[in-house]
Amino acid sequence: MTERLDIPVAGGTLAVFRLGGGGDPVLAVHGITGNSHAWLAVARSLEGRAVLLAPDLRGRGASSRLPPPYGMAAYTSDMLAVLDHCDIERGILVGHSLGAYAVARFAADHPERVRAAVMVDGGLAGPLPDGIDPEQFLAAFLGPALARLELTFPTPQAYHEWWRAHPAFAGADVAPDDLVAYANHDLVGDVGELRSGVAKEAVRADAGELFELGKPAQRLSVPVELLRAPRGLQNDPTPMIPAELADAWAGAAPHDRRVREVPDVNHYTLVMGAAGAGAVAQAIVRAMQSPAGDPGLRSPR
Repeated sequence: MTERLDIPVAGGTLAVFRLGGGGDPVLAVHGITGNSHAWLAVARSLEGRAVLLAPDLRGRGASSRLPPPYGMAAYTSDMLAVLDHCDIERGILVGHSLGAYAVARFAADHPERVRAAVMVDGGLAGPLPDGIDPEQFLAAFLGPALARLELTFPTPQAYHEWWRAHPAFAGADVAPDDLVAYANHDLVGDVGELRSGVAKEAVRADAGELFELGKPAQRLSVPVELLRAPRGLQNDPTPMIPAELADAWAGAAPHDRRVREVPDVNHYTLVMGAAGAGAVAQAIVRAMQSPAGDPGLRSPR
C-alpha cells in the first residue's frame, strides 16, 4: 500500500509516502539523487511488521519544488517535522547513502527523538587521501550523478531501459515493477523531453558538505546498525564504506554500534534488490527490538 502525506515544512510541503501494510512507523530516508520509491522492496520485505514513512527529500521526487536551503541542517528540520506531524516521540530511523548521513546527523543532534537507527551503505567518511585535490575529488564523485541529470528521454520506457542497463541493475534481483515505479517517480517534463526531476543545485549543495558528512556518526549515542555493501555504485569492487572504516567506527562504541556486510549486493541493490531489502528489513526489526526504553511510537495520522 502506498499513501501520500503532505507535511508542512519551511518553504512549503514535504511529500512523504507511507509504504507497507501496517506495524510501527519507521522514518526511511533515501539517497542523494534517489526518491522515496527506492524503499518499495524493503517495505514489502517487512511483511507488515513496520510501515515506512519515506519522504522525498527537498529537491527530489514529489518534493522537487521545495526551495533551498538544502543540506543536512535542512533535512534535519524536515525529518523533525515528519516525526512531529506523525506524533512519533522516539522513532526508528533508517537511511540509505546520503540518507544514512542525514539519519546520523539527526540522531546525533536529537538523540532524545531516536530509539535506534539503521545506516545503509552510508553515514561514515574517511579522510581525503594525501595529494588528492578536494575539487577534483568532488567532480569525480558527482560526475555520474550529474551526468544523469543532464539527460533527456523521449518516453518513460526509454528511461526504464536506461536504468535496466545501469551496471548496478543489469541482471540484478530488483523487481521490474519496483524499478519502473522508482524511475517514473523521478521523471518530469513532457514526452519527448523527459528528464530527472532532481534539482541539480540540491545535489551540489549536499556534495559541498561531503567532507563534514561523516562527523555526526562519530558522536552517536543511540543504538545503530550499519549495513554495508561489498560492491559500489557501478557494481564495482570498490565499496562505498570500506570494511576497515566500518570496523573502526563500530569498535569505538561496541555496545551501541554494529556492522554487517550483506554479501553479493552493490550500493543500489542493498536497498532495491530482493536479498538486500530482506537484510535491511531484518535490521529494521532488530532496531525495533532495541531495549532503549519506551519506543514512543504511534500510528501516523
